[in-house]
Amino acid sequence: MDYKKTAQQVYKLIGGKENLVSGAHCATRLRLVIVDNDKCDKDAIENLEGVKGVFFASGQLQVIFGTGVVNKVYAEFAQLADLGEVTKEEVKKAAAKNQNPLQRAVKALGDIFVPIIPAIVASGLLMGLLEGLAKVFPAMTESGTYTIIHLFSNAAFVFLPILIAVSAARAFGGNIYLGAVIGMIMIHPDLMNAWVAVSEKTLPSAEAWFGLYDIHLVGYQGHVIPVVIAVWFMCFLEKRLHKIVPEMFDLFVTPLVTVLVTGYCTLTIFGPVFSVLENGVLSAIQQLITLPYGIGGLICGAVYAITVVAGVHHMYNALEAGLLSATGFNIWMPIATAANVAQGGAALALALKTKNKKTKAMALPASLSAFLGITEPAIFGVNLRFMKPFVAGCIGGGVGALFASMMRVKATSYGITGIFGVLITTDFLVAYLLTMLIAAGVSFLLSWVLYKEVPEGQESGKENTKETKEEPETQKAGIEEAEAVEEENAGLPETDTAEILGSPLKGQAIPLSEVPDETFASGVLGQGAAVIPTEGKVVAPCDGEVATVFDTRHAIGLVSDKGAEILIHVGINTVDLKGEPFTVHVKDGDRIKKGDLLLEFDMDAIREKGLSLATPVILTNGDSYGQICLKKEGTIEYGEDFIEGR
Repeated sequence: MDYKKTAQQVYKLIGGKENLVSGAHCATRLRLVIVDNDKCDKDAIENLEGVKGVFFASGQLQVIFGTGVVNKVYAEFAQLADLGEVTKEEVKKAAAKNQNPLQRAVKALGDIFVPIIPAIVASGLLMGLLEGLAKVFPAMTESGTYTIIHLFSNAAFVFLPILIAVSAARAFGGNIYLGAVIGMIMIHPDLMNAWVAVSEKTLPSAEAWFGLYDIHLVGYQGHVIPVVIAVWFMCFLEKRLHKIVPEMFDLFVTPLVTVLVTGYCTLTIFGPVFSVLENGVLSAIQQLITLPYGIGGLICGAVYAITVVAGVHHMYNALEAGLLSATGFNIWMPIATAANVAQGGAALALALKTKNKKTKAMALPASLSAFLGITEPAIFGVNLRFMKPFVAGCIGGGVGALFASMMRVKATSYGITGIFGVLITTDFLVAYLLTMLIAAGVSFLLSWVLYKEVPEGQESGKENTKETKEEPETQKAGIEEAEAVEEENAGLPETDTAEILGSPLKGQAIPLSEVPDETFASGVLGQGAAVIPTEGKVVAPCDGEVATVFDTRHAIGLVSDKGAEILIHVGINTVDLKGEPFTVHVKDGDRIKKGDLLLEFDMDAIREKGLSLATPVILTNGDSYGQICLKKEGTIEYGEDFIEGR
């Protein structure tokens, strides 16, 4: 691969220097902040040598090259664009400046509600499973075990304002413990419980602002937005106080004033005002979703994928949390599932119909990822590129959501969609499965009928008339040659490159599709598996050579003696840690034996940053193998058979 030529082509296709704000790279992706996305030829970049995917996300143009390639392309690109030393964090800040107020607000909601998903999922799964078991075995509700488990199955929802307050304080850059105090104030036992207050005729009240008006002394159980607003104000006030209060008094004055002012304003202004607004929004959304004959579900399911493209879908986390807190059920989740699996069905049809090996290699894992609830690879990497599958997915999502609305399917949590959503829809299991089947089936059939294979360079309906006129015979010959090679390679026997890699970590082995990162999970960077480590060590999975030790020490590239190109990426988004928790014991070019210590990492330091420890281990030259599979799932020790490529 000519890295310089590829860098020059990317630089030209994004619109040159005048259209580039900043750029950086992580272990797999080139991350560019663009002035005007319309001036960037995304389709042409996708067709460049070495490019495995292109999408816009978080205000950035992300070009996926894969490990060992992206750093070389970036080196040429940075020199060409005169970028100098730029970190990924600096690129994120530049991207944020490029976003409008709505995009920043939606991103803030995502930063607040995504981290608390594990707590919500845990409670939601327990509630759903208990309800399902109670219907099958009614007598179990009398047991002490059931009583105890039921007690903590709804704990996350009872104390949801505290969870939201802590997460919001972290997102807004404030003290998380002061944020927790604000959350506690809003559901203090001295306030009447909001769920109890609904059935009461008279409510306790108190004077506010020196008798200017009265407020009801009712807690904010079941509310979401008032907590976010209150903590935003708290963080704003805390930061200002840190600047103006003398350092010797800061420790005492700032927390005192922050809690006193924020707490009083919350109970007398933010709570009463924004709870009314939130109730109005939730009521309107419920009325939309429950429109007669499933019309509301049809509309929501059809436009859901469009909001993903616009980057505003993170707002649904706040909506779902509000629905769960207010009603105990999530009626949005089945609609989201219909929209997600529909995009997967559309991508699957394209994967089975296309003869283009690169498109097939991207579309198949992307469709499977969508069935598990991660749609970005299918939408950005496949369906939008060809447009008709995306439209088919929107239609299928609408039809599936229409059915879910008519059947009144509900979930007991949020954060899970797709196949694993059966765990939180136990009361509506058959209807939920039919929702997925209908959504995926309709989109698959429409995508199969609508998608027509076109010669390379004419994707998305854009004909390259210059190439067609000048070299028609060459293009035709190239297509025929590609098809012939594909047919010739079909069904080849195993080669001598087959090998089994040992586990480089000790922990829990999981399929790659379960990694909480759409790029790894979709298999865009290669097939493999992952380990959730229980010890902070990485050892060599085979005999071979160290190809690349990344500057941030969070990832290592290896080449085995049999030719396997291996990427071990410790954790997700750990590039942001700038190497601090990592100690590397090898360098580029070192010979290694299976079991040799490669690096060590501080697991607690990574957890404290809120990052996942899931460590993908992938074969980046997967095209050299007919099949790559996980040999063992579950508890695994160092060196145990882990991944087989054959």
